[in-house]
Amino acid sequence: MKRLATFTIDGEAFGVDVGRVREVVRPLEVTPIPLAPSGVAGLINLRGEIVTALDLRVRLGVDARAGRAAMNMIMTTEHGPVSLLIDEAGDVVEVDATTFEPAPTTLTGPARDLILGTYPFGDRLLVELDVARTIDDTSPSGTDVEVEQR
Repeated sequence: MKRLATFTIDGEAFGVDVGRVREVVRPLEVTPIPLAPSGVAGLINLRGEIVTALDLRVRLGVDARAGRAAMNMIMTTEHGPVSLLIDEAGDVVEVDATTFEPAPTTLTGPARDLILGTYPFGDRLLVELDVARTIDDTSPSGTDVEVEQR
């Protein structure tokens, strides 16, 4: 059994390893970072701690959030916390590792590199997000990888 913290993006169910989730908090004001990569929404102030916020809708190639504030799923990284901006937080669920199906090779777009695979989840699928590819290269400023590539 594997435990995943679930959330939704554009009505689709996603999950991440619960061991990487520090907390989920209400929508917070996001301060944009000039010249940051498009997936970096900006910075949030989490009880006095400045945290980089990544917009998962942008990272996954989904339409922009239509006026609704995003929840913050605070994840742990070697560089400190990073917020994933999500539509709605879900529950922590246990999935049977033997039911895992890798991401199809026909998957295209930005999501291709960020999805590990799927699990059956009631009458739909739960998509497991690759936390390492999504956030591990993000520094507290959110721009190190982008700057190093220039």
